[in-house]
Amino acid sequence: MGTATNYVLGELRLFRASLKASQEEFGRVIGYSGSHVSSVETGGRPPTTEYMRAIDDRYDLDGRFGRMLRELAKLDADPAWLREWLQFEREAATLRWFELSYIPGLLPTERYARATLAGGRFTAEEVERIVASRMDRLAVLERDQPPQLIAVLDESLLRRPVLDQPGLMAEQLDHLAAQAAREHIQIHVVPADAGMYLGLAGQFIIAELPDGARVAYADNQLRAQIVDTSGDIARLAKTWELVRNEALSRRQSIELIKEVAKSWT
Repeated sequence: MGTATNYVLGELRLFRASLKASQEEFGRVIGYSGSHVSSVETGGRPPTTEYMRAIDDRYDLDGRFGRMLRELAKLDADPAWLREWLQFEREAATLRWFELSYIPGLLPTERYARATLAGGRFTAEEVERIVASRMDRLAVLERDQPPQLIAVLDESLLRRPVLDQPGLMAEQLDHLAAQAAREHIQIHVVPADAGMYLGLAGQFIIAELPDGARVAYADNQLRAQIVDTSGDIARLAKTWELVRNEALSRRQSIELIKEVAKSWT
């Protein structure tokens, strides 16, 4: 844990102490459990944007802790939009991942990851840094006790070209099929003939941590956010079940991925 992070956690502890509130009392005011407050204060889980906003709002702090979190993000080597999520991802026992537009971030080839950054949004140096970060991220699936990854993908992302690079999508889908055959990875595809379904509202990930706690990541064109309030998590979990029910079986999904891979050759 870096010095900047330790500073922010120290400020959180000092603020609660100044209120003479226990972790349980503080949690009740901001809408979190005492164990959640404890885990944040000891560095067991990172403070999220929602968590900091809850403190700022409940205690009328004019965005004090939110600003701290944004400053911390500037000091982090990982892409800012991804920074909060990475620690949860590394610690998760199970990841339930729905993707609508891109290959999930734990399953791309380096070539695919690089191609999705094209278009002039980033400098060459930024592209290299982001690709390196994304490739480092894949190590979570290679550790001794990796998380169980259950990914549901919309069929359209298998058929969407990424730049005009011969063989890129065939290579990526061959890799996806190989990963899907591993014991701790399940990939399910929602077929095109499913029509309209709830997942079209946007991609999301639900991480279940070793202690049973759940946190989610939701993304849209305006913002990405960490979701850790119980009501929102419950709604996303219900959406997950509905989306998962639209998908093909594991075997059928691998067959479809291989079939689409051949169409790219």
